[in-house]
Amino acid sequence: MSGLVDQRPQRDRNNHWASRTPAAALFRRLFLVTGLVFVVGAAVLVVSPATVSTPVLVWEAIVLTVGLALMLAVNALLLRASLKPLDGLTALMERVDLLRPGERLAVRGNGDVAHLIHTFNDMLDRLEAERGASSARALAAQEGERQRIAQELHDEIGQSLTAVLLGLKRTVDRAPRDLQDELRGVQEMIRASLGEVRQVARRLRPGVLDDLGLLSAMSALATDFSEASEVPVARRLVQRLPALSRDTELVLYRIAQESLTNIARHAEASWVELSLSRERDGVALRITDDGRGMNGCTEGAGIRGMRERAILIGARLTLRPVPTGGTEVRLDVPVGAERG
Repeated sequence: MSGLVDQRPQRDRNNHWASRTPAAALFRRLFLVTGLVFVVGAAVLVVSPATVSTPVLVWEAIVLTVGLALMLAVNALLLRASLKPLDGLTALMERVDLLRPGERLAVRGNGDVAHLIHTFNDMLDRLEAERGASSARALAAQEGERQRIAQELHDEIGQSLTAVLLGLKRTVDRAPRDLQDELRGVQEMIRASLGEVRQVARRLRPGVLDDLGLLSAMSALATDFSEASEVPVARRLVQRLPALSRDTELVLYRIAQESLTNIARHAEASWVELSLSRERDGVALRITDDGRGMNGCTEGAGIRGMRERAILIGARLTLRPVPTGGTEVRLDVPVGAERG
């Protein structure tokens, strides 16, 4: 008996919250609007001197038809005004992208549809926050793995190749003359492999970023790109930048690195401009080329990774075609965004 008594208040609370759901509230509003229209129409017919004969006369049929048309028109206008915000909500649902955060639908009024829009905006806030947190964890793990691989390349592979070079040098000195040229060729191949290993380790872990700062790292990145692709890079790097956190500097470096990699692989460009400037609202990174552009191609994993990195520091990444041909990648970092 006591169990039944305890369950009744719980059921009453559940029924109370169920009756206040947006669907139930919208149903009540539409029902009241439709009922109000028909009640007003019926009241007009009651108090008016109009009568209906048997059989119905032509003018009476006209009056009834006009009255019914007016009722339907008023009902349609009221329903349309009540449901119009749902069009904007549907359009936002179709174009929403968590990699382009911040887009919300304006909430107007205090009705049930406004409550639905407000709930949807709150859901987007939660999804974007969770996406940002998961991206931060994934990218932190990626950077940690890159650092580990770079360290192993430098300490293990690099030192092993260096030891092989030293041992081969002693072998060349003691080898017969007819084998020395052959051994020197092997020596050069090992030396080239050692250089490639060091270059890969440098790309995986930008030590110059930690040792010499962002501007030196950007300059070294442009130099490496020019040497590898034989495409000149015009550098416009402002010396006086606001204080940036290590995470922000790393995001700027990685996005510039990915942009130059995409240019080398796909753009077929003849020149590139790398710009890092101080704007009124923060810092702007621009990478522009004169290549063939995106040509309507879908964004690949590289660009999506760039967008995820931009979200981490509250920055805005835009890609747009250049009027003279090519593509401009721009990253805008607001002042103070990196502190978040």
